[in-house]
Amino acid sequence: MWAMTINNRAWTDDILGPDFQSTPLELGVDPDGEGDVRATLVRYCPGGEESAAHDDRPAIVWVHGMTDYFFHTHVAEYFYELGYAFYAVDLRKCGRSRQEGQAWHYISDLRYYDADLNAALDALPNPSVVILGHSTAGTIVALWLDRLRRTDSARFARIAGVILNSPWLAMMGISDTAYEAAKHVVYAGARIAPRFAIPGGDLTAYGESVHASHHGDWDYDLTLKPLGGHEKYLGWLAAVFRGFDAIHSGHVNIGVPLLTMTSHRSELGKEYSESSNTADTVVDTRQSQRWAKELSPHYSLHVVRNGRHDLFLSRPEPLDDAFSASAEWLRTVVPAE
Repeated sequence: MWAMTINNRAWTDDILGPDFQSTPLELGVDPDGEGDVRATLVRYCPGGEESAAHDDRPAIVWVHGMTDYFFHTHVAEYFYELGYAFYAVDLRKCGRSRQEGQAWHYISDLRYYDADLNAALDALPNPSVVILGHSTAGTIVALWLDRLRRTDSARFARIAGVILNSPWLAMMGISDTAYEAAKHVVYAGARIAPRFAIPGGDLTAYGESVHASHHGDWDYDLTLKPLGGHEKYLGWLAAVFRGFDAIHSGHVNIGVPLLTMTSHRSELGKEYSESSNTADTVVDTRQSQRWAKELSPHYSLHVVRNGRHDLFLSRPEPLDDAFSASAEWLRTVVPAE
């Protein structure tokens, strides 16, 4: 049944240009009360729509993090040339999927994203799929796959593996003891005022390091991905913390091979400087490495020296390293024919 769904979809030219197409994934009424919600599926199809619609190669599916959307044309081109189909998902209220009046990225329970990811998976013609999740998607994807493994064997059977690109799996900048105290305050506050905007969190070091208008090489839409990030709300933070709690419980198992990649160091809470270009300025890489290894018994770690938070937006040498490590791992897990 899943092989038929893609042929019934209306694909249109995407904002990334003629080699990319996108289609909305209508998800119905928002459980958080902001009208109807949708996700968006993007595909790279330089051979045209007809070839993409019947593509039976293994597929890579990119899932973005907070304050993000898919614009990484070079990533799609690289994996396509390796022999993989390439797709990306803009989640509800993010990037292409956000609709007028909706709070950017707001969600009160990460399990709501299961509908987005299930819809994307169902729309693919490819029998074998690798999820490539960045930052917050590390938590989102891990929880989704753990639920699929336990409750949806048909969908789960199509997942060949996962690559996590600098996953956000724990609260950075505070001790475990401080986190335990803080989360109860966040949970209580979220029950009373879930739409309370969290102060702070507006450092632009990462955005300045990657965007072409400042010190980077990447020209993306600053409305969809502002330099300092979208506003964040207490209800959203509580949802993320509950996701962290689940992962830290030791009971989450994605059930497939996992490659985690991080930079070799973090540089948090500072304004932009040249060193921002050679570190993760968003999450604590030690926490990513600590918790990612708990997600799968088939775990690999690759540390990218001088990588940025999104390793695929790094400078040329670490970018090549991230690509090469991904390609080597893919050849062992789901080789392209």
